[in-house]
Formats: sequence, structure tokens, C-alpha cells
Amino acid sequence: MKTALFAGSFDPFTNGHLDVVRRGLRLFDRVVVAVGHNPAKRRTLSLDDRIRVIEEATQGLGAVGVVSYQGLTVEFARQVAAVAMLRGLRDANDLSFEAPIAQANEHMVPTVETVFVLTHPSLAFVSSSLMREIHEAGGDVSAWVPAAAVEALDRVLGR
Repeated sequence: MKTALFAGSFDPFTNGHLDVVRRGLRLFDRVVVAVGHNPAKRRTLSLDDRIRVIEEATQGLGAVGVVSYQGLTVEFARQVAAVAMLRGLRDANDLSFEAPIAQANEHMVPTVETVFVLTHPSLAFVSSSLMREIHEAGGDVSAWVPAAAVEALDRVLGR
């Protein structure tokens, strides 16, 4: 069984992230969505909320696991027996950011590949930070984030 690890902060999980999971399931037998946990960083959504949102959004997709982790992502990939780390690319800026990380990861753990998938063009502008900004300003983000994420963001803002 070939497992891919898709790691991030997912604050919030977006439809772009969901697209990466779906594409990953076409390439791998299982996708583990790993929610990075760094207690020193302030997040809009709690770790529990982020995990719950992802579990709800990926329900029914098949072999998707959702876990939290700390430390080096590539080391965690090895711990869950992932053969690849799955990454979504929206544009050339993402590639410029992701390429050196992939190269360093390959040096540290050569048995884990990094696999990039291009974001669907209709989601190329979607980022978690943009979704938070729009939502905090009172905008509707329901076209770009799963319903569970909208509900969690509403709860945080007391809506």
C-alpha cells in the first residue's frame, strides 16, 4: 500500500487542499493529511477544529487519514511509512518556495519523494490566509472552503 503524506497548517482547510487530497488518491493508495502542531504559533482555528474540519471534508473520499504532528515533516513521513510527500502548487512562487524544501528533504530522507500537483485553475488564488482575511472582514468564503471550515471560522468570530 503506497501512502502519501500531505502536511500543512490547514488554518483553514480549503477546497484547494481538498483538490490536492483528491488528486493524491488517484496516485496513491492512501493519503495521510498531517496537521502541523506548533504551540508557539497562534492559529485562528484550534488543532481540534482543524482536524475535525478535514475529517468532515474528506469523509467518503476513501483511504484518507487525518493526524497531527510536530517536528520535521519528512521525519514524520518516514514514521507513517509514506513513500511521498504530496504538495500542491498554485503558481511559480509556490514552486520557488517548495523546491528547496523538497531538495533538503530528499537529502535527509532519500526514500521519501516529493510529488507536486498543480492546483486546479479555478482554485489557484485560494490560500488559507486570504480566506481568513475575507472571512474576518465579513466576506463569504463558502465557495472556496468546505462547509465545516466556514462553520468553524464563524464560531471563532462569534457569528
